[in-house]
Amino acid sequence: MDSKTLIESFSDFAKLKNIDRPTMIKILEEVFRSILRKKYVEDGNFDVIINIDKGDLEIWRFREVVDDESEDIWDYDKIPYADAIKIQPDLEVGDELAEEIQIEEDFGRRGILTAKQTLVQKVKDLEKENLFLAYKDKVGDLIIGEVYQIGNREVLLIDGVGNELILPKGEQIPKDRYRKGDSIRAVVHRVEMINGTPKIILSRTSPVFLERLFELEVPEIEDNIIAIRKIVREPGERAKVSVESYDDRIDPVGACVGMKGSRIHNIVRELENENIDVINYTENMELYISRALSPAKITSMKIDENENRVSVFLKPDQVSLAIGKGGQNIKLAGRLIGKEIDVFRDSDGSEEEIDDIALEEFDDEIDAWILDEFKKIGLDTAKSVLSVPIEDLVRRTDLEEETIGEVIGILKQEFDN
Repeated sequence: MDSKTLIESFSDFAKLKNIDRPTMIKILEEVFRSILRKKYVEDGNFDVIINIDKGDLEIWRFREVVDDESEDIWDYDKIPYADAIKIQPDLEVGDELAEEIQIEEDFGRRGILTAKQTLVQKVKDLEKENLFLAYKDKVGDLIIGEVYQIGNREVLLIDGVGNELILPKGEQIPKDRYRKGDSIRAVVHRVEMINGTPKIILSRTSPVFLERLFELEVPEIEDNIIAIRKIVREPGERAKVSVESYDDRIDPVGACVGMKGSRIHNIVRELENENIDVINYTENMELYISRALSPAKITSMKIDENENRVSVFLKPDQVSLAIGKGGQNIKLAGRLIGKEIDVFRDSDGSEEEIDDIALEEFDDEIDAWILDEFKKIGLDTAKSVLSVPIEDLVRRTDLEEETIGEVIGILKQEFDN
């Protein structure tokens, strides 16, 4: 293979990879200069001239002619007079010798093949770099990929032009189930370069993913009439979305939910039936906290700005609503408002409440972690537990029916005595 064939084949390969003309020339020059450095150590006195259209390559070496006794004769850009006149007889000391390098003769067939392999590798490296830069600018964007491989730890997808995308297990909604060929929506979560290879990580659990779905379904958000202030999620289970309207005539919650839930229904379906609470943002912190703890109704509250905590007081029948299944409601509400929330039963001093017994009183008979399961769903007294049917307790806690039965037996025994 001669230099002309090499350049023509590289040019065709580069065009196939959508490499522009200036970049092609730059890559070719870098490759031939690297070959020059291997043989001559320095390449500063070489000119590399490339004509992509004609497939021409010229390499010229320039050296100053110096006296044979000069101390500079060993410099890379100098040549002794005696050697120079063997190449060009009419030269004198102080002249510049311009010498064309013959690629095939000077570097041989092996050198040409090495150049070809280097060119191909540089194009592949450039492809990887361009992919990294392209997706780095897309972080946070919603994209669609096609599933082509399903593993235990991740699902691999390809985009519209065949680039590999990764959806790790931790970024999948727990209820997600995929089949090869499925089209999946997700956001670009992060882009990493690992050992020279770009890794494009997607997410369906990120709050940004939910935000992008709202932008798709709610034109007022895209038009900047409604703003999403904050999103908190327990992926696949529950989410709270705080919204604000810049137009007093538009109800932000109603706009996001849509007529008969038409807009939010599509989002919920995409998120595997994740419950979504849309909340009207307000700078009135007490009102904001009340909205965040919906559907529970708060009797009163105390906000401790120094400790960044808030104590809320509720009627006994509202406590479980405030806490939610597995403590989800209160946990998400706290993340939404940016404060720790402590829930307290608002006692009205009735005889029934006076006769009730806090669950902590049974810690010598019942393990603490079991008591915590009841507290997570707002049941912090013996009578509050006894008032709930066993089947509901099984459904709302992570306890076995047998364990719950034993607890109820202990609690009943206290009141039977």
